[in-house]
Formats: sequence, C-alpha cells, structure tokens
Amino acid sequence: MNIPAGRLTLEQINDMAEPEFVEVLGGIFEHSPWVAEGAYVKRPFSTVQQLHDAMTEVALTAEPDRQLLLLRAHPDLATRLAVSPLSAAEQQGAGLDRLAPEEFRELTELNAAYTTRFGFPFILAVRGKDKEDIISAIRERVSRSAEEERAQALREISRITRFRLEDLLGGE
Repeated sequence: MNIPAGRLTLEQINDMAEPEFVEVLGGIFEHSPWVAEGAYVKRPFSTVQQLHDAMTEVALTAEPDRQLLLLRAHPDLATRLAVSPLSAAEQQGAGLDRLAPEEFRELTELNAAYTTRFGFPFILAVRGKDKEDIISAIRERVSRSAEEERAQALREISRITRFRLEDLLGGE
C-alpha cells in the first residue's frame, strides 16, 4: 500500500481490507503484526482510543508466551544495533543517540542486567523523557520482581503504541 503523505483517517483505516490494515498498523506494536490482525475484526473504530483499546486488548489477552515474544521484539534502548524506524525516532527524540561514552556504557550494562534478570529488554515510553530520566528509570526497575516488571513493560508498550497511533492518525 502507498501510505498517503500526512496522517491517515479512521475512515481510511476502517475501510481497509485486512492485508492493508495489517500492513499499515502491523508495526505499531513492535514487530508484532498479530496484534493488528487480532484487532481487525473489531472494526469499525469511532476513535483512535477505541482502536488503541482494541489493539491493546489483543496484546494483553494473548498467551503469556506470545506476550513474551512481544516484549522481546523491542530493542534495547540506546543500542547501536538496527532498530525499527519508529523506535529509532523515539530514541533519538529522547537524546539516546547523543550519549556520552560513560552514559552509553552504563546504559549498556544496565540493559544487559535487566535482560538477564527478566528475559526481555527494558521497555520505556521515552517520549517526553531525557537520557537522565531513562537511566534513572532502568536503575530503579532492574531490581523489581519479575511480575511487577512484566506488568510495567506491558503498560509502557501501551503508552508507546498510543503515541504511535496518534502520530499516524492524530487524536481523533
């Protein structure tokens, strides 16, 4: 599909056939097009919030193993590996592309400790945060229980995906 320049409308989203819907919305939940596939049957959506709620419900009611795959689909923050264009833009906006060497080293070490402890990368909705906020958050969260942190990571994904939908569709 050729995505039109600028934002799409909910009317356009609601009128899409499933393959097009999944193509357009499949990256909202990082590398997890199954979320868009599950939400497709809930059309039509009258608001961006309703669309977001439908997609979030698919993610939150998924089998734990599938949720874990969703969590693991997210990149480490400040990684120098390839990340999706959406993640790259979000991280750049938070200043993670401009870390001093010692900040990069600390964040890399904290990411490794976090991933070892929980089995998925540290996930944080970075919009509106700076690098100090992010480093502080991972320092705090790395010591939480696995149950607490899995729930927090899913809440962060919900925030991230809401921002992404608003960017694509506006705040309808």
